[in-house]
Amino acid sequence: MAEALIDLVLEQLVTVAFDRTKEAVTLILNAETEVEKFSSNLKAIQAVLEDAEKQQVEKASVRNWLDGLNDVSYEMVDVLDEWNTEILKQEANGVAIEKKKTSKKVCFSIPSNCFCFGLVHKATHLHKIATEMKELNEKLTLITAQKEKFEFHQSSTRRNDEQLKQQLKTSSFVDISKIFGREEAKADLLSKLLSDTSEEGKRVLVIPIVGMGGMGKTTLAQLAYNNEDVKTYFEKRIWVCVSDPFDGVKIAKAIISGTGNDAPNSNELQDVLQCMSRCIEEKRCLIFLDDVWTEDQREWESLNLPIIMETCAKGSKIVLTTRKEKVAEIMGPTTQMIHLEKLSDENCLALFNSIAYLGRE
Repeated sequence: MAEALIDLVLEQLVTVAFDRTKEAVTLILNAETEVEKFSSNLKAIQAVLEDAEKQQVEKASVRNWLDGLNDVSYEMVDVLDEWNTEILKQEANGVAIEKKKTSKKVCFSIPSNCFCFGLVHKATHLHKIATEMKELNEKLTLITAQKEKFEFHQSSTRRNDEQLKQQLKTSSFVDISKIFGREEAKADLLSKLLSDTSEEGKRVLVIPIVGMGGMGKTTLAQLAYNNEDVKTYFEKRIWVCVSDPFDGVKIAKAIISGTGNDAPNSNELQDVLQCMSRCIEEKRCLIFLDDVWTEDQREWESLNLPIIMETCAKGSKIVLTTRKEKVAEIMGPTTQMIHLEKLSDENCLALFNSIAYLGRE
């Protein structure tokens, strides 16, 4: 139980929203510091958590220690939710005031997971929450220090930071009724996809979509995948959720299945790549590689995808989504890269309204 809870808190800590304003800059920086300390302490505990959960069966003292850890973790989850809600609420109120002044109509939007950065006009409530963060951090620091007396053994099988960031598996399906904004990025991506031009004499164009978590990279790719012009232009559209760890054989088999063929039973990379080559040869293909994490160029090169796709018909392309610009650089020239930034204040307000009022006017 403690393991799953700590994973949840670490994910919450990664996505906490901070907004630096003239009125609250010191407060926000202090809150960020507390979050970093809390995250560091949790990771130190996480390294010995497996042994602690084994020892609690026979040792009441360890059981009590874990109970204290769970209590603090639950409290931090609540505090982080309260912090993010308050940031979003104050941003939305600020935008609403501006819109009232200019009498402009606002459209609603609801991306799956959005980071909103706007104007925070009042810091009173945030100060209270930041104080709670500090108090919880002091409790966790004490709990972290107490673990030394138990002489826990560190686990060699604990998940690393990259694995903690692993996302849920994605697909090409998307609810268009819940998608708003990103019109410019969508138009840019479609223009690149439907163009016959290649880059630097290469037959296959790689288009990276880069941005921090929750910015809508996958959603943008889904919109392109389901676009009617894209369906007409490409003979084969293939969606692969890559995620972490990078598995070349698994990716190649997914591409084969995406063409409507059966993947071979063999797990030999050579066999799978030969089959993949036959399946996409002389066809205009569009391959989406969603949620790519690996920064190891050797893993990408082992897949040989750009080389194998040289046998595809002209106009074939690869679209990849990643949080890391370095990943985009490894996979080819970045001149075609689409970098997603934060949403506009209008869309942030729309997100808040959609959540708070279930899309009602």
